[in-house]
Amino acid sequence: MELYIDTANIDEIRNAADLGVLDGVTTNPSLIAREGVDFHSRMAEICDIVSGPVSAEVVSVEHDGMISEADELLKIASNIVIKLPCTVDGLKACKTLSDRGVKVNMTLCFQPLQAMMVAKAGAFLVSPFLGRIDDIGGDGMELIQQIRTIYDNYGYTTKILSASIRHPLHLVQCALVGSDVATVPYKVISQMMKHPLTDSGLAAFLADWNK
Repeated sequence: MELYIDTANIDEIRNAADLGVLDGVTTNPSLIAREGVDFHSRMAEICDIVSGPVSAEVVSVEHDGMISEADELLKIASNIVIKLPCTVDGLKACKTLSDRGVKVNMTLCFQPLQAMMVAKAGAFLVSPFLGRIDDIGGDGMELIQQIRTIYDNYGYTTKILSASIRHPLHLVQCALVGSDVATVPYKVISQMMKHPLTDSGLAAFLADWNK
């Protein structure tokens, strides 16, 4: 399973990249706003650090505006992926861009038919938000499983990017059901190599060595 970081914080991206296992980055306008920086400049900084896919989201809600924004974002770097919402206009823009060979990440996916439609439109990634479904009493992992089954049934090549990851257990579950990618906050990445038995075992080894 590929691992992306979901942030616009440069220090977090550098720290994650230093681990040697970071495959890409996802951002959104809210994450950029928290940093208090120019959107295009920050995207360029991120692309200088990470060579894998970097998702940059449009804010237009209609097709022509999405395409116009996408054209500007694509000038930033060759690894920019255009992030569009799972709406009717987003679907149309996905088709327009994918027909041009542009990689598209279809975000805010909350049901399997959205995922099927964007795959048919040529999306590179689809981003089901499993944590937000869990937040309202649903089962976000069931959505990932449904999309996996549909894509496998028909040979769709769109990658499932599990988003809105809340904790390490979400990552374990995503890996078990076959999510292609997971995008996570830095806090979760920092938890992935931690286990109390690892810490206590290492402490015991060092104590014995010092004797």
